[in-house]
Amino acid sequence: MEWFAEKEDDGLLFVGPKGAALRRCNFTRVWRRGTRHLGVTDLHFHDLRHTGNVLAAETGATLRELMDRMGQSTSRAALIYQHARAGRDQAIADAIAKRIKKFQPQDQRASGTDLAREA
Repeated sequence: MEWFAEKEDDGLLFVGPKGAALRRCNFTRVWRRGTRHLGVTDLHFHDLRHTGNVLAAETGATLRELMDRMGQSTSRAALIYQHARAGRDQAIADAIAKRIKKFQPQDQRASGTDLAREA
């Protein structure tokens, strides 16, 4: 970060030798130099985009929100980031249950056991 990034909190992560934003034609060279310096040889810049968008999808971002983040005009590209993760089904079920409880009056909230007995 000391060598490659601007010092401001919202500064660019990679800048050219004169401190300006990198151009497409020299980005790969600077990226490779930075990753080699860290001892990472198999990390592509696109891997960061992919990881960031998978994490955004896992927060519950809608397809439209993912498309906006990525600058995509079609849903096809955004759907790539909608990976199924182990444990996500339980997280989704828990989130649904939490939303249902939020709108139930306090005296009408039944436990799972109570609901099973009524069925």
